[in-house]
Amino acid sequence: MFERYTETARRVIFYSRYMANQVGSPEIETEHLLSGLLRADMVLAQRFLGSPWAAEAIWRKIERSKPVREITPGPVDLPLSSVRKRVLLMAFL
Repeated sequence: MFERYTETARRVIFYSRYMANQVGSPEIETEHLLSGLLRADMVLAQRFLGSPWAAEAIWRKIERSKPVREITPGPVDLPLSSVRKRVLLMAFL
């Protein structure tokens, strides 16, 4: 499914999947995509946040605002929610 994306876009999805898995989310959500984008492209984080490491502080704020879920071990292959699929489709076009 992701073979049509650039290497950078695939890296964003990889980091997004990792972040979603870390908090026990059953799917990759918008905040996971944002975090994945900022982790995959440090230049982008530097330009918009002033520091490539500022994404960590943003992630901690997002984490605190979400409900706590139990992290269940299992496959890391999480599905994209329907809204996130549209985001990726629009980015691809």
